[in-house]
Amino acid sequence: MTQAAASRIDNPFFARIWPVVASHETEAVRALRRENLAGLSGRVLEVGAGVGTNFASYPATVGQVIAVEPEPRLAAQARVAAATAPVPVVVIGDTAEGFSDGEPFDAVVCSLVLCSVRDPVGVLRRLYGLLRPGGQLRYLEHVASGGGRGRWQRIADATLWPRLFGNCHTHRDTERAIVEAGFEVDSSRREWTLPIWAPLPVSELALGRARRP
Repeated sequence: MTQAAASRIDNPFFARIWPVVASHETEAVRALRRENLAGLSGRVLEVGAGVGTNFASYPATVGQVIAVEPEPRLAAQARVAAATAPVPVVVIGDTAEGFSDGEPFDAVVCSLVLCSVRDPVGVLRRLYGLLRPGGQLRYLEHVASGGGRGRWQRIADATLWPRLFGNCHTHRDTERAIVEAGFEVDSSRREWTLPIWAPLPVSELALGRARRP
């Protein structure tokens, strides 16, 4: 494996609160995480692994997971989770933009991460290049809502939300970015993971599968 110089993100506040948030995810979100990973096989790249929340749910058909996480405090916790994962997991302290590898992947997994990257289309094009032809992009992502919820998301994105939550932007058209990067979307649906009246701007998630033609 070849690797470019690691690009790290120093976000001590988010690194303190995200493990708490991840450990208190609703069962609805956990079920969507499991569905996002179901049926994977071969060699998988997970982008923005956080504390390794996905690791325990990878199916035995996966030969290896390379997980990139640029925040060093989160990466340290992800390595602990990797030690008890049911499949081999290697955690690398890098960004999707900085990561390089000489062997193509069978699948790329994105879970609640594309909302936080600075250039979604650029990152997705990078991931496209890391996949073999026919390889899958599995995504579970915060997405832009319509109506009053969408207006609230735009306000949140323009004020404190990205600063508090690791550059998370809640009002992104992530699926359009996936298509712009060259992927073909095979399936996609929206899910509400909190009551419609809940004040949080991250209640609506997109779960989908796309592929590199």
